[in-house]
Amino acid sequence: MPRRFRPEKRAVEPDLKYDNVRVSMFINRLMKSGKKSTARRILYDSFDLIEGRANKPPLDIFEQALQNVTPQVEVKPRRVGGATYQVPVPVDGHRQISLAMRWLLGAARSRGGRSMAEKLAGEIMDAANLQGAAIKKKDDTHRMAEANRAFSHFRS
Repeated sequence: MPRRFRPEKRAVEPDLKYDNVRVSMFINRLMKSGKKSTARRILYDSFDLIEGRANKPPLDIFEQALQNVTPQVEVKPRRVGGATYQVPVPVDGHRQISLAMRWLLGAARSRGGRSMAEKLAGEIMDAANLQGAAIKKKDDTHRMAEANRAFSHFRS
C-alpha cells in the first residue's frame, strides 16, 4: 500500500438477485481464481438453505450475521522504545465489514465435511445466533483489546 497516495475506494455494483452491495462484496471475497459464477451459485444455494431452515428472508439473516461478527476494536502492534505493544484501536467502518466477511468465510471454510454452500449456510446461521467460529474470533479480538487497554495511550 502506498504511503502518500491512498487510492479511492471503487464502487461495488449490487448483485443481480438481491440488489444488495454487501452480498456482492461477499461474493467477491468468496470467489477463487476468478470464478464469480461459481461463487454466486454457492452463496445463492446457501441462502436457499437458510431460507428453508429459518423460514425468514435470507438477506435479513445475512445482515444480522454480519452485524454480529463486525468488530468494534482491534489491536495493532506499536513499537515504543525497543518494546512492541499491542495497542487497541477502533476499527474503521469499511474495515469492519471487510473483517466480518473475511472471518465468516474463514470460519465456513474451516468447517468439516459437506459442500461449501452447506458450510456457509451453517456459519451464517450460527453467526446470526451469536455462535460459531466467526463470533469466537470477534470475541477473542475484543478480549485482546480489553486486556491491552493499559497501552491505549500509545495510540497515535
